Amino acid sequence: MLFFLNFRYLFLNILLVQLNINNVMSIWPSSNSSDIYLLGLFGYRPNTPDNSDVVIHSRAMFKAAILLSNQYNITIDGKLIGWKEGLTMGDVILALNKACLSVSESNIVSVVGPQFSRETLLISPFCETLNLPVISYSATNPDLSDATTYPNFYRTVPSDDIMALALLNLFNRYNWKSCLIIYQDDAFGSGGAKVINDLFNASNIKVVQMIVYDIAKKSIRGDLKTYLMNSPSRIVILWADSIYTSSIVQNALDSNVVGPLFTWIITSEILLNSFNESYYDDLVGMLLIEPVVASVVGAPYNSELLNAAYNIWQTYENETFPGSTNVNYYALFSFDATWALIKSLEELCSSKINHSSSSCLSFNKSSFCFNFRFNQYESLLSILVRTNFLGVS
Repeated sequence: MLFFLNFRYLFLNILLVQLNINNVMSIWPSSNSSDIYLLGLFGYRPNTPDNSDVVIHSRAMFKAAILLSNQYNITIDGKLIGWKEGLTMGDVILALNKACLSVSESNIVSVVGPQFSRETLLISPFCETLNLPVISYSATNPDLSDATTYPNFYRTVPSDDIMALALLNLFNRYNWKSCLIIYQDDAFGSGGAKVINDLFNASNIKVVQMIVYDIAKKSIRGDLKTYLMNSPSRIVILWADSIYTSSIVQNALDSNVVGPLFTWIITSEILLNSFNESYYDDLVGMLLIEPVVASVVGAPYNSELLNAAYNIWQTYENETFPGSTNVNYYALFSFDATWALIKSLEELCSSKINHSSSSCLSFNKSSFCFNFRFNQYESLLSILVRTNFLGVS
């Protein structure tokens, strides 16, 4: 059920300083004249610079994909495809609220997102009851790969199983035999930590301690310095979102448990310029493992499509465009998720036109969102699962 649109899995990076981009929500063209919409869910959270690139870039490429389909005159029943969006702040209930309001007010045919695994574990089953496919650009929890439990879920980003394999290869490469794991206490954190722990145990690598970061209290449960200084291992795997990674790394810097005494491996990008310059030497040697796109590893990708999307982004929100080499990778996953749905809808309606004079898509509408139904759900899923194109990621 899982498809990956021409991206390569993982790449080991030394953490680099990145420019922070201000949160700017510019005005894009209205899509209110459309009859059908894709819903994008993005985890925008105010005053969190480490998360802003993912949100702003992914949101821009979602809209760019839809506007590009308009430029290519891809229509459904003679109407251009439109978008609706919801900014969820990473809150599960807010994500549900945004999805519910959208289907109550508009003809939603699919969802791009949500950003976080904890949101997706609720939104995917909710959307299944509404007959809506869900394609996430960043939810990596391995439980979501279960096609029986989540038959309507797809993603364009690798699951945590792939990330765990990359970590295992790294440990084998340097003959490391033990580690500590710090993880955030939600679906993303606990799911990823479990996958790593199980894989490492099966490979005779000892996980000496699992340390929990409480995202509600925004702190480690216990004393980080005590945990690390009393540990027989000096390798620390940090499995957390960017916003929490920054907080945990700052705690480690304050406690003097970073380099050169400890080797830290983080799995989310953070902004080095969010730390005091006096700490920079202590961050030398910190490793980042993350999903990357085709251009990084020399794999083929659709440069024409990508450049067209970038041109649209710069036209409507130039102040947030960081240059083609600095676009967050998840933004490209967002574009491919959106484009996969667009191409699937195009194929669905092309076949309908050839065999029927009736409307391509139909809905059972209701002011109560749980009663909404998209009637061509099964047909769209069958096309989506075999959709194949050279994407931008």
